[in-house]
Amino acid sequence: MSRLRVSSVAVSLDGFGAGPDQDLQNPLGVFRFVTDGIHAALQQARDAAGDRDIRLGGGVSTIRQYLRAGLIDELHLAIGPVLMGAGAALYTGIDLPALGYEAVKHVAGERATHVYLRRRAT
Repeated sequence: MSRLRVSSVAVSLDGFGAGPDQDLQNPLGVFRFVTDGIHAALQQARDAAGDRDIRLGGGVSTIRQYLRAGLIDELHLAIGPVLMGAGAALYTGIDLPALGYEAVKHVAGERATHVYLRRRAT
């Protein structure tokens, strides 16, 4: 079965992955909008991907929804050495260990520390 992964998400030291006032007109990218909910979107992606992995896009809000639902299998975060102070926070109110996530690898780079999280098999 394919895995749902988050790859190369850039976040600041204080956990912000987007600046303030993010909206549909300023989504920090172009991706397909599915309005039937995260489960319908994931099913469409699985149908299209077959056995290949699926890369989740959509920004912090989208990632938070999939994390809370326990649907993300793997995350790769690039944590940058900046402080944003405000914006879309990735971790607020989410207990990653309680949801079954653990840090499995980290690599310090010149401009970011790469942290890899994985959901434990259930």
